[in-house]
Amino acid sequence: MNQKKKVSLKELDFNNIGGWPQQAKIGFCVILGLVIVFLAYWLFVRDKRDELAGLESKESQLRAEFEEKQGRAANLEPLKQQLAQMEQVLQQMLRQLPSKTEMPDLIVDISQTALATGLQNELFQPEPEVPKEFYAEKPISLRMIGSYHQFGAFVSGVASLPRVVIMTFHNISLKPRNKDGKITPTSDGLELAGTVKTYRYLDDEETQAQQPAAVPGQPPAPAPAPAAAAAPTGGQR
Repeated sequence: MNQKKKVSLKELDFNNIGGWPQQAKIGFCVILGLVIVFLAYWLFVRDKRDELAGLESKESQLRAEFEEKQGRAANLEPLKQQLAQMEQVLQQMLRQLPSKTEMPDLIVDISQTALATGLQNELFQPEPEVPKEFYAEKPISLRMIGSYHQFGAFVSGVASLPRVVIMTFHNISLKPRNKDGKITPTSDGLELAGTVKTYRYLDDEETQAQQPAAVPGQPPAPAPAPAAAAAPTGGQR
């Protein structure tokens, strides 16, 4: 019975691999294959796995951004319609303010309302207009003398004028002229002094004149949104 002779590694001739025993050849091929696989993984696959992980993370981020923008795009048309409706409402509210031609009559109406309530106008001086983007404010310096109830009737009378009137008070002082220095509903001789501002809307020509002049070589600046018409702060009187 033939016995296979065991060959030690020292007996193998690497210059004559073809003369090796069958088991040595198989073992050498297995080791060589493992070395090739390891080198291929180390040189090519390892870096690609890190790159793949980064790309997967970026894919998740881009997918989330896409879904967010897709949701915005789906609501874009309804939002445009709502914006157009809001602009129409703002324009209608803006047109309810006095116009340029109505402002002189409005100032006269305010002055006459004060006189009709019994107030004494010691000073009622309209100041130059201050144009804004979509409206102009008209300051009026005033000093009035009257009772607590007369001032209340004056505010109520201005609110009942046929045109929408917005008045804001600035640097207003109300003090009694009597000796006790107290203000009560029955006080007579109260002095109201300061500045009130009323507002009117600008027509199309005035609005265009308010736009900054175009700089050569640069596109014209976009027109400001009609929401600027809401700039006058202060309650409607």
